[in-house]
Amino acid sequence: MLENKDNSRTDISQLGEFGLIDHLTKQFSIQHKSTIKGIGDDAAVITLDEPIVVTTDLLVEGVHFDLSYMPLKHLGYKAVIVNLSDVYAMNATPSQITVSIAASNRFPVEALEELYAGIATAAKIYGIDVVGGDTTSSTSGLLISITAIGHAKKEDIVYRDGAGDSDLLVVSGDLGAAYLGLQILEREKQVFKVNPNSQPDLDAYTYLIERQLKPEARKDIVKLLADLEVLPTSMIDISDGLSSEILHLCKNSKVGCNLYEDKIPLDPQVISTSEEFKMDSTTIALSGGEDYELLFTVKQEDFPKIKGNPNLSIIGHMTHEKEGVHLITRANTKIPIVARGWNSLQEE
Repeated sequence: MLENKDNSRTDISQLGEFGLIDHLTKQFSIQHKSTIKGIGDDAAVITLDEPIVVTTDLLVEGVHFDLSYMPLKHLGYKAVIVNLSDVYAMNATPSQITVSIAASNRFPVEALEELYAGIATAAKIYGIDVVGGDTTSSTSGLLISITAIGHAKKEDIVYRDGAGDSDLLVVSGDLGAAYLGLQILEREKQVFKVNPNSQPDLDAYTYLIERQLKPEARKDIVKLLADLEVLPTSMIDISDGLSSEILHLCKNSKVGCNLYEDKIPLDPQVISTSEEFKMDSTTIALSGGEDYELLFTVKQEDFPKIKGNPNLSIIGHMTHEKEGVHLITRANTKIPIVARGWNSLQEE
């Protein structure tokens, strides 16, 4: 669907593994004092005086992304963002990443250059050092594994298990746009299969598609909360859908929750496109996923600090565990919340 007009092609075998690594990583420079040794030795060397936060994600072609509409540069950027989001969800600051890829022989060097250009852009914007990784061959397309390393003061780290009865439930940004962006891209892919000459008109869906192809990690929310002197009692990022993440917080914290449907933040494009697809916007927000917003709880006494903030929405409150986890609809009906978010291990 997205045609590459550049016909130049350099086989990976022409460079060899070490030549390829040197070629792809020559653009990276060290930004952090904590990075003593980056790429170029048997292992990276990092020194940190604070507790270390480590997370990793594996992205597999055909499972997590579709290259018929996902540009490689965007993919590289997104692969970094999904890891940084997990670090920010611990109320920590990411500082280094490692990048490992496995690529089949259908990918020339130029394709991997595009992928690494996206990685480099994310590293520059978020101030991250790329300190290592690996490359190898694959018999089944493209695989990307990124590990992110961050740090925070011990007393500032936020886990999933700290929410208390009566804490407020808060979310950053808006929800559902990334899922609808995916639906639009999938629809245009099917149109393209029928008519390869068709040119999609995506102007009306710019925000939705950007949220799918080029999400951002909410570094700004971590700083905002610190500036407001608000330490969340629990926190998680929204990767699998609002319903799944609420249930994670409730399970780990041993609490219940009341989520109010009319408080869920939705962009106007989400509402109009949901109507176009004849889908329920609340269901999309609950189950869509890939929003990479931060979902967290705060104590009641912090309400004056966050009320009215345009970056934050108070969408519910935690309850006693025995009360369960419920959605309070606009009609004031109480509906149990179940996890219907995306599951990569679910069989078709």
